[in-house]
Amino acid sequence: MYFDGMFILIIIAFIFSMWAQFRVKGTFNKWAKVENYRGITGYEAARQMLDNNGLQDVPIEPVPGALSDHYDPIKRVVRLSEPVYYERSISAVSVACHEVGHAIQHKVSYPMLVARHKMFPVVNFASGIAPFLLIAGILFSAMNLVGLGIIFFSCAVAFQLVTLPVEFNASSRARELMVSEGFISNDEERGVAKVLNAAALTYVAAALLSLLELLRYIMIFTNRE
Repeated sequence: MYFDGMFILIIIAFIFSMWAQFRVKGTFNKWAKVENYRGITGYEAARQMLDNNGLQDVPIEPVPGALSDHYDPIKRVVRLSEPVYYERSISAVSVACHEVGHAIQHKVSYPMLVARHKMFPVVNFASGIAPFLLIAGILFSAMNLVGLGIIFFSCAVAFQLVTLPVEFNASSRARELMVSEGFISNDEERGVAKVLNAAALTYVAAALLSLLELLRYIMIFTNRE
């Protein structure tokens, strides 16, 4: 009975995750059709925000793909997808400034970002081996492998949970700076909020799905005969 309920919750979380992915694309596309009042590109907004916050040495690079934007903390570079780098839309400046938010977090050593960076090497290894341990343990009724897989999988879940405040904080920084530095008007803040909130939902959905999956494995382990 407990397993049936957990399975249903995982299905619901999976549907929520798919919906979040659909929503972020739809919201981005909607506001990609609305040009910001200053007529600046995502690159120009990001460059100005970096320069205004003492990050003149952080370069910005265009990368192929859609919604492939990210900040690389190792090489200290902001990478923007081509639709964001070149376009002058609300979506473009919102996403670009969000990535700059991560660069600012790096500069000020935002605690959760620091924690995520320290966790990454361990999580990178753990997330790769955890599925094999869990599957092998369940198939061969080897609960010691399941237990070890749960430990490794827990690392990946913890990483996703730590990612949530990092993403929300980067969006919060971006919104405040976009208004205070005049990148958007007050009327455009609604569009910015919608774009950034939709993107944040994808992280929430991914964390929820992983957490429920972890709980399912824990139930399998604790209910072994």
